[in-house]
Amino acid sequence: MIQIGCINKLKITAIDEEGAWFEDEHLRILLPAREVPGSAAPGDELAVFVFINTAGLPVATLKHPKAQVGEFAQLQVSDVTKHGAFLDWGLDKELLVPYSEQPERMRKGHRYLVKVCLDDRSRVVATARVEKCLAEPPGDLKINDEVEVLLWDFTDLGVKVIINDLYPGLLYRDEVRPGMKRGQRFKAFVQNIRDDGKVDVTLRRSGAAGVVDARDRILEALQPEGFLPLHDQSSPQEIFQTLGMSKKVFKKAVGGLYKEGRVELARDGIRLKGETK
Repeated sequence: MIQIGCINKLKITAIDEEGAWFEDEHLRILLPAREVPGSAAPGDELAVFVFINTAGLPVATLKHPKAQVGEFAQLQVSDVTKHGAFLDWGLDKELLVPYSEQPERMRKGHRYLVKVCLDDRSRVVATARVEKCLAEPPGDLKINDEVEVLLWDFTDLGVKVIINDLYPGLLYRDEVRPGMKRGQRFKAFVQNIRDDGKVDVTLRRSGAAGVVDARDRILEALQPEGFLPLHDQSSPQEIFQTLGMSKKVFKKAVGGLYKEGRVELARDGIRLKGETK
């Protein structure tokens, strides 16, 4: 079934002067001739984004937007009109956020976190009312599960995140890295599921798996110069800002690498084994 507002892999059923056609039992969709690859033929499969155009007809494009229906993205306002704010999302047809879906009036040139969705006429639009788009975490979400999170907003406790584009979560302040920005996506792990159903996430996998991740991160940081100016006397803040891990995990990981003969320990830092001073 063809999904409006999403990237679909579809087979060409016919080609004429208007372009290439795709169809299922409900829709017949045109990829305009200007976008049809010269070698395309009926039966070929293309990855196309499908949306409703200004005439109310379903059309396809080979261009892929920065987000599709069901996804969140941080997008910039390119224009504001009587209909609402229009966002640059990578397509010629810009993405509308109606005034009713703006908790605060959007301003041209500013960036906002929105969710892409369909209105009651199956047109692709966006909403900045993030809270109403989030669901309660499912019962099968478990401690230490790996998830994708989207940085939503900064708070006194840390940063609010959206887990897997579905659920609210919180990353505590002591794990917030310099340079983190709204709309940034990164990998995290479920740290705690509270009695009220709220979810805390961490950037560090716990237990033995977390130490393995830390060892890999240290080796990666050592590669460019063969040296890392971190040691037992380095502050927890310095270690976290450089490697994104606690001092406790850092010491365990370095100890393991030393026992394996992969690093040498010096007063001023860690050196890859075999590197000259």
